[in-house]
Amino acid sequence: MMKQIQWFPGHMFKSLRQIREKISIMDIVLVLVDSRLPLSSINPELFKIISHKPKVMLFNKMDLADENVLNEWVNYYQKEGFATLKIDSVTGKNVNKIHPLCQEVLKEKLEREKSKGLKPRPLRTMILGIPNVGKSTLINQLSKSSATKTGNTPGVTKAQQWIKLGENFELLDTPGVLWPKFEDPIVGYHLAITGAIKDKILPEDDVVQYAIKFLRKYYPNRLKDRYGINIESDYVETLDTIGRLRGCLIKNGEIDYSRVYTIILTDIRNKMLGGLSFDRLSDVSI
Repeated sequence: MMKQIQWFPGHMFKSLRQIREKISIMDIVLVLVDSRLPLSSINPELFKIISHKPKVMLFNKMDLADENVLNEWVNYYQKEGFATLKIDSVTGKNVNKIHPLCQEVLKEKLEREKSKGLKPRPLRTMILGIPNVGKSTLINQLSKSSATKTGNTPGVTKAQQWIKLGENFELLDTPGVLWPKFEDPIVGYHLAITGAIKDKILPEDDVVQYAIKFLRKYYPNRLKDRYGINIESDYVETLDTIGRLRGCLIKNGEIDYSRVYTIILTDIRNKMLGGLSFDRLSDVSI
């Protein structure tokens, strides 16, 4: 069993404190998660901070997930009070729908401001997401270029820079890194399998063993189709089959298991086994 990993708690708490300080000036919050990990890829402490704010859950890397499972998570978060949108920050898929969706969520608030005679102003937002979930790529897609800093906004300290995402949309670029909090080892495995945390942080053999077990349970035919694996084979036999198939051999014809681990994880991350979802509502208690 994997030991509980400590993720620089001082760094995490600093990021949370910064978000708490700035949340009051936000009109709406964008929460960015990995579509394959809609629960594991977000710090639960965030929900406490943003509970009183209008929010949109953005499911990034949508094409890498199992569509049916992803739709279950979308429905779950909608019931929890989130507006939701499936996107891909690399290709830009559905990114152009984010601003209109925010306007729709804030429709009543904007109408109230208008009725009071207040001048139209840009919507203010922040994007919350763990590293490697696609935050920077999304910001560049929204701003149509490398993010351009805008002038300081009244009431905001000079150290806080605003990025113009459009004529009526501004993002507060919050410094600091927000790591996920995971006391459950399974969350760590899910983050490792998808590349959300660096390889080698967790033992690769443990990560791959978990991945194979998971795939056998939920996607056995994909393993068979991709590698010609006998579904009844044990873990080592599975590695040996893949190793021989891909020529991962060293002296005396022995299997180079390190190369096999890399192949399996690369295939998972590059959708060579199809869309996969590792967080499943049926497996978690929320």
